[in-house]
Amino acid sequence: MGRGDGARVAERVVHQAAAWCLSYPDEAFVTALGAIADAVAELPHSPAAQRVSSFLTATRGRDLAELQQEYVRLFDLSRKHALYLSYWTDGDTRRRGEVLAGFKQRYRDSGAVVDTHGELPDYLPMVLEFSARVDLDVGVELLQSYRPSIELLRIALTEAGTPYAALVEAVCLTLPGASPADRAAVMRMAGYGPPTEKVGIA
Repeated sequence: MGRGDGARVAERVVHQAAAWCLSYPDEAFVTALGAIADAVAELPHSPAAQRVSSFLTATRGRDLAELQQEYVRLFDLSRKHALYLSYWTDGDTRRRGEVLAGFKQRYRDSGAVVDTHGELPDYLPMVLEFSARVDLDVGVELLQSYRPSIELLRIALTEAGTPYAALVEAVCLTLPGASPADRAAVMRMAGYGPPTEKVGIA
């Protein structure tokens, strides 16, 4: 891909940090916050790392129960902030089963042991962790192929005024090309309109 070793290390660190931070916050997450902040701080010239740092700054010191309530409100109770990449493109359709099987196959082809821990394989934190720990090139390819989903999530979280938006911005900054300015530009990028209103792209 032509990226230097330093850039690739930075991408892996950002993807791993975003994977942790976009997962449901628990005691392990709170314990790991310091280590995540230290790892990201070693990437001072990375705009993506700076976005992760802004999330960490807004999060550290907050009550765990409060963080959990916010997470559930944003990601579990609202389809407009879905963390499942193919949900944005395929919704609850029959075709989505084939897409999810495709994610698993890409993981296996890279030598990963597929254990989704009860999550669907297109779960953004899972894709990011795969990218960070197993195969950066395939991870970036998967993320880029679902770039419209990620960009729509970024826009929705930004409109919600939540620090989680910075994490998705960080992911976008590790992908080729600039982020679209608005939903209409995302749709032009994708080459299609929303499949149904169910996915929160109204």
